[in-house]
Amino acid sequence: MRIGILFSSGKDSVFTLWFYQEQGWDIACLLSIVPKDQDSYMFQSPDRALLSAQANALGIPLIIETSSGEKEIELDDLERLLIKAKRDHKIQGVAAGALASDYQAERINRICAKLGLKVFTPLWHKDQERHMRTVIASGFDVHMTRIAADGLTKSWIGKRLADDDIDKLVALHEKLGINIAGEGGEFETIVLDGPCFKRPIAIEYDIAMESDHRGELRITKILIGDNDRVHRNRTTR
Repeated sequence: MRIGILFSSGKDSVFTLWFYQEQGWDIACLLSIVPKDQDSYMFQSPDRALLSAQANALGIPLIIETSSGEKEIELDDLERLLIKAKRDHKIQGVAAGALASDYQAERINRICAKLGLKVFTPLWHKDQERHMRTVIASGFDVHMTRIAADGLTKSWIGKRLADDDIDKLVALHEKLGINIAGEGGEFETIVLDGPCFKRPIAIEYDIAMESDHRGELRITKILIGDNDRVHRNRTTR
């Protein structure tokens, strides 16, 4: 099966890519939407330069489509992206890292059905704690890039997630109800290395905080193939 991966830079799309590589499927391209509105209902807000660096490090072609990020209108942008992928890369289907969002899944399925593309969602309704632990145990270098939830503070931004951090997220879920995998928009992630990467990525970044529990990482430099895995933090005020 020749497929494209809906790719956001984060843990779920990267894990989905690796899952199908391990099945021996032909990964034709990465498909990324970059919304102008960070509060898009459908898409995360990935860094365009990082998307290109990840595609380079993974050795897979990347197609990027800019989107308004406006509810429902952004679906036209997704359809345009999939039309390009089907035409230029001859994909037969699309794989997405969706875990629990019926809103996203229903719309992806609807557009793909219109275009004659199959849809694959290997993480759909997986136990989220188990999924998070599997991602970490599989050797993926996952970092939080954005937080927007009580209980999450500046110390989480840029942090490489380890298994004991999943324990902390579980505790925050039990205390405050946050989603362990960030499916409610509580946080976003990037992946800088892992079993499907041909070369590692290193970054330098600043941190910008809007409030005690809302802030983001802003990448200032990206290095590909650098053995220095230290991710230096220069905090902005």
